[in-house]
Amino acid sequence: MKPTKILRVAWEGLMLNKVRSFLTTLGVIIGVASVIVMMAVSSGAEAAVAEQINALGANLLIVAPMRGVPGAGRTLMYEDALAIGEQVVGITGVSAEQSPAPQTVKANGVTLDSIAVVGTSADFPSVRDYPLAEGVYFTAAEDDRKLKVAVLGSGLAKDLFGAESPLGQTITVGSTKLTVIGVMASKGVVADIDYDGRVYLPINVVFQKYMTSSLMRGDAVRTIYVKVIGQDKIESVTTQITSLLAKRHDVEADKPDFSIQTQQDIIATQQATTAAFRDLLAWVAGVSLLVGGIGIMNIMLVSVTERTREIGLRMALGAHPTDVQTQFLLEAVILSLAGGLVGVLIGVGGSLLFGALGEMRTQIVPLSVPLAFGAAAVIGIFFGYYPATQAAKLDPIVALRHE
Repeated sequence: MKPTKILRVAWEGLMLNKVRSFLTTLGVIIGVASVIVMMAVSSGAEAAVAEQINALGANLLIVAPMRGVPGAGRTLMYEDALAIGEQVVGITGVSAEQSPAPQTVKANGVTLDSIAVVGTSADFPSVRDYPLAEGVYFTAAEDDRKLKVAVLGSGLAKDLFGAESPLGQTITVGSTKLTVIGVMASKGVVADIDYDGRVYLPINVVFQKYMTSSLMRGDAVRTIYVKVIGQDKIESVTTQITSLLAKRHDVEADKPDFSIQTQQDIIATQQATTAAFRDLLAWVAGVSLLVGGIGIMNIMLVSVTERTREIGLRMALGAHPTDVQTQFLLEAVILSLAGGLVGVLIGVGGSLLFGALGEMRTQIVPLSVPLAFGAAAVIGIFFGYYPATQAAKLDPIVALRHE
């Protein structure tokens, strides 16, 4: 029998019960759509993480106290940042940062509670690639003199002064009066931190006025950001910083009380978490496809039983067992591919809709479409083979007697 005729007979067989054929494809539809959405969510999450980390600045090394080491939270000092800036070769700037408890900020008749205060050194804008919208940032000399000046995030400036320029205005942070000398450019929320809603102060002012707790030394810093000249210098600079701080802290270089991370390290860590989530979704999608395949096999076996007399009649009229097997295998593949096509449309559409309406970013992976569609084809062939073989094995005489 000609292939085109076998295909037409297979299609006619499926159209005998349209509703049942559609319901049979639901498992494949759900599985294929799940694969595409899963990969879109995973890819979008990885891209979002990479963008957020890279938004911290380019070619950064992030030095922080080692978590879990007794006393490590008090061992990273402002003097360490100064030593790195003076002695390490291959860097363009160092920014030490410390964040005391949130403070109440008052200005222009407006009072705002729980405002984040960040003490930084003068290199902060260049190291963190965070320019000013107006005014200036404080200098190293002003920081050393503990000059009471402040730079506002763009959102905080608007909340306090509206359309009026805050430059030269006085604000009260906690109980300390400071003069506004600059406003940062708008940066928004990065890694759950609202950069526009913070007030930036000289780190020595923060030590003097806000780090009064006996639990932490007044000159301890939370993080030191080091900007490296280029990617090719990162390994050399990391080695230099490790050796320098190990010597200053009197610890062994292979057992430091501090950690040094690159942006790529942080991205890799976040991607490992995303990969675990992706694997979980992959199992869900795989189970859906498996259930869909079992459904196809079940319906095809029922179809063989219902159409036993038809099979016997076709064989009696000269159809070869291979023709019968091909017909039923084609029916299974058509069901699977139809489910795969609908699943692709739902998966792509759902990914776009989810990304547009939800808070989580999605990014469709082009490879996911042929991968999901190919998986649907394999499911149809694998689970359709057994029912097709059973149909081909029927004895024409016995089949014609079937009621």
